Amino acid sequence: MEQLVAFCRPGFETEAGRELTDAAAGVGIYGYFEPCGNRGFLLFNLPGPELPLDLLQRLPLTELVFVRDWFVVVSDVSLPTTDRVGAIVDSLRQADTAIPNCARIEVRLPEDNADADLGRFSRKWVAPLSRALRGAGLLDADQDMWAKARLEVLLVDFGRALVGFSLTSNRARYVSGIPRLRLPASAPSRSALKLEEAWKVFLPEETALDYLGGGKKAVDLGAAPGGWTWQLVRQGMLVTAVDNGPMNPELMASGHVEHVMADGYQWRPKRAVDWMVCDIVDQPKKTARLAADWLGGKFCRYTIFNLKLPMKKRYEEWLACRELLVEQLEAADIRYRLRARHLYHDREEITCFVERLD
Repeated sequence: MEQLVAFCRPGFETEAGRELTDAAAGVGIYGYFEPCGNRGFLLFNLPGPELPLDLLQRLPLTELVFVRDWFVVVSDVSLPTTDRVGAIVDSLRQADTAIPNCARIEVRLPEDNADADLGRFSRKWVAPLSRALRGAGLLDADQDMWAKARLEVLLVDFGRALVGFSLTSNRARYVSGIPRLRLPASAPSRSALKLEEAWKVFLPEETALDYLGGGKKAVDLGAAPGGWTWQLVRQGMLVTAVDNGPMNPELMASGHVEHVMADGYQWRPKRAVDWMVCDIVDQPKKTARLAADWLGGKFCRYTIFNLKLPMKKRYEEWLACRELLVEQLEAADIRYRLRARHLYHDREEITCFVERLD
């Protein structure tokens, strides 16, 4: 059985599996998924003539919302207690699947891992495993700039590992789709990390300053106490914070923020701004309409907003919101780029980014 392992937030394996099944069918590849409990990953099986590599070459990861990262499974290895390194090397030597040129290896753990011993072992294991793989001719550090792939090991537990490779051209920028961010003490709330992560996931690394720099103007709807406003100010933006609740006093003292006491769904600016961001917890379709209205009315060029999904129909609700956004933007004759992702710092919500292209 040919397989991919796909990573998602623990508890969202079914949504990720359904999305991957639909997206694969959309490019003519048909498979089925196996959730692996609430562990933050699933296996996608391809019983037909297509290979997982075909899927990675035809379906961009950026088009998926609930799937954060993935790799092709070459072998499912039972690890002995005596020579785990040798078991991995042997599995790759005996693999039927051709492995592209790799310059390094990544050892991952399930996101729900609570075994501190497994975590310590995985960190210490990387160096001897890398040496053994280089000795076997399965890694070539000299190819780092030109490597088409990276060897991958998902250490499920001390007795099992999923071994394979990811394509350099079609994988998450951060391993398992999880950027490691630190919350400064000056941030008004932990929600600040969501906006920072969204920028890192959605904005091209090489042109991020074009989106964020240059003294841009922004509106934060539902701003209080100011986590997202704080991030905008850190980029040098002038921010209108719209909320009936109180803002963080230190943030207001920056001189970069105007606080407007109003309903974020009703308020509109007199002049267009560069950014509109919205982290209001409300009905997702209501927020989707709000974003489409801001873009359709050309009140902003870029927007990032959250959609809080209902527990029992999370995937269906996202599809309905996406359809609503597309219909409204096309009716307004707006050219756009839409991306969405279930970010690491999200919980029951997903985060969307839309850029107006006209």
